[in-house]
Amino acid sequence: MMRRVVRQSKFRHVFGQAVRNDQCYDDIRVSRVTWDSSFCAVNPKFVAIIIEASGGGAFLVLPLQKTGRIDKVYPTVCGHTGPVLDIDWCPHNDLVIASGSEDCTVMVWQIPENGLDSPLSEPVVVLEGHSKRVGIVSWHPTARNVLLSAGCDNQIVIWNVGTGQAMISLDDMHPDVIFSVSWSRNGSLLCTACKDKKVRVIDPRKKKIVAEKDKAHEGARPMRAIFLADGNIFTTGFSRMSERQLALWKSDNMDEPVCVQEMDTSNGVLLPFYDPDTSVVYLCGKGDSSIRYFEITDEAPFVHYLNTFSTKEPQRGMGYMPKRGLDVNKCEIARFYKLHERKCEPIIMTVPRKSDLFQDDLYPDTAGPDPALEAEEWFAGKNGGPILISLKDGYVSTKNRDLKVVKTNVLEGKPATKAESAPTVPKHASPQSSVVGTKKMEDKLEEVLREFKSLRDRVILQDRRIARLEEQVAKVAL
Repeated sequence: MMRRVVRQSKFRHVFGQAVRNDQCYDDIRVSRVTWDSSFCAVNPKFVAIIIEASGGGAFLVLPLQKTGRIDKVYPTVCGHTGPVLDIDWCPHNDLVIASGSEDCTVMVWQIPENGLDSPLSEPVVVLEGHSKRVGIVSWHPTARNVLLSAGCDNQIVIWNVGTGQAMISLDDMHPDVIFSVSWSRNGSLLCTACKDKKVRVIDPRKKKIVAEKDKAHEGARPMRAIFLADGNIFTTGFSRMSERQLALWKSDNMDEPVCVQEMDTSNGVLLPFYDPDTSVVYLCGKGDSSIRYFEITDEAPFVHYLNTFSTKEPQRGMGYMPKRGLDVNKCEIARFYKLHERKCEPIIMTVPRKSDLFQDDLYPDTAGPDPALEAEEWFAGKNGGPILISLKDGYVSTKNRDLKVVKTNVLEGKPATKAESAPTVPKHASPQSSVVGTKKMEDKLEEVLREFKSLRDRVILQDRRIARLEEQVAKVAL
């Protein structure tokens, strides 16, 4: 009987390809801050990139189609007073993004449908509760308006963004800096990696550590830990000899790893990006010029090396497109947005197929933009897995759904509810007249808000103009 030498896998021939130069985003001053986050967040509408900014923190939000050279005066999201350390798009609303900063705050922003045409300095809500810089922000995968933040004060805070309140604070579980936080598939558990070399599985609503592993990786450099779809945990870190490692763990028994693999002796932190639909994990090292990818299965050795995509330039950060933003007609199974020093370069991962038909084995139903739960339900103890959608018709089918989510989103409804509660109805007024009165008040309020916004934009432009003139005067004086 012949032994099968090569393992059968439909992802064995996945290959990566960088797009042409004219499809990159050029002349971007990517942030130089010393923090091991990805500096980039992507969704099917926009790519957001943390950039160098004088006098505070800022990030760019570019529509995906706005490729080529980005003008130096292109408007930014610029409300933070310290450098931005992490950004994350809301999975249930493609116009909402959260940012964490060195100024100890988390801000949530609403991006206009067609992108920014003027600098955005007013967030929808500012979340204040950390005493040191906020290095991690992460939205709940299935509950609307639930946001997690982790800071260098060693605490994790879970917010209800719709009300702007800190609902859960885990402040006594980590004695040192938290390197990474990952939600489980249905968002009932958290998995964290900490500087004390422990990986912890936490039930945030019970404020209880469910499982933990000391010295998951023995090296002193930062670790990363993520939940897989089956509840297992995948970690990257360093050995005692400073070799980079990856490991797989069962969350219900973390005494011994299911497998450990040593990779190389490079010193860049490995950022894992996981696709729960295909069980492929992509490892992007900061400062590396390659992306390695592995398939995770139930057969030994459990984590199977597939291939490496290499380029000449090292990466400063990396963005990962959600599945619903991919081109299914080209058999694209992943798209990365690689940050260079001065540009952002999309990299497309493809499975070669001869047929032009929809490949349902490559694209099982994936998490859609609709939340399974409201924030109040999740905080009350309810769980719900992601609501799945088919990608058979490409992303077109989810556009209407996305608009529906935007309309019903608490974030956008917030100003309206204040306006509705403002008018008081006289006791003897007829219902019809009260409705007319309310409508007039709303129209007036909208008009005032529009005028206020245009005035604010004018002030910002004048400020910039004055600053430029002062610079010119200073040069002349010299």
